[in-house]
Amino acid sequence: MRTKYDKQLTALHDELIAMGALCETAIQYAVQALRTRDAELAKRTMQGDKEIDQKEHIIESACLKLLLEQQPVARDLREALKMVTDLERIGDLAEDIADVSLFLCERPDYTAPEQIDFMVEAATKMVHDSIDAFVANDLAKAHSVMEYDDVVDRLFNEVRTVLVKRIHASMEDAEQAMDIMMVAKYLERIGDHAVNISEWVEFSITGTYKNSRVL
Repeated sequence: MRTKYDKQLTALHDELIAMGALCETAIQYAVQALRTRDAELAKRTMQGDKEIDQKEHIIESACLKLLLEQQPVARDLREALKMVTDLERIGDLAEDIADVSLFLCERPDYTAPEQIDFMVEAATKMVHDSIDAFVANDLAKAHSVMEYDDVVDRLFNEVRTVLVKRIHASMEDAEQAMDIMMVAKYLERIGDHAVNISEWVEFSITGTYKNSRVL
């Protein structure tokens, strides 16, 4: 019976990894659409959110089935259910970035600060590593994701500084600057959701959630 459960848990982990990979791709494509002013890519990214939603339903169904069958050993399943909610929200934020990209297609001359690319790299790394931390039961990696959030926050502040200077230099670009600012905010929130996942990993291992002992 335990062997069957282990196989089911491995399959669940594979689905979580696949969902995380879809989120990473969506983030990268959304910002690529922004950089290249590719409206079709932005639309495909938005449509791709449906695939992320489908993964969410598959994982939720698998978790609930296993919870009914394996209640004495089901704590990791409850954490997976919490995590999949964060992953689904990450997919929504990638869709939001793609939506902004469509608006900016009308201003191909307005470029985003280079820090946006660094934010994409940092945010996707956090998403990837948070899933790895859960699957590997790796507390050190979960902590590294939490610490890496400082990098995303610093880059967000740098983007804001650049955009404020642009607005002061030319009010004609204010609308585009605010759109880019929203993209930076969405990327920051993606990092926050990766931190949430890592905090659930910490809880599943230690019984501590956000520095408070729960178990």
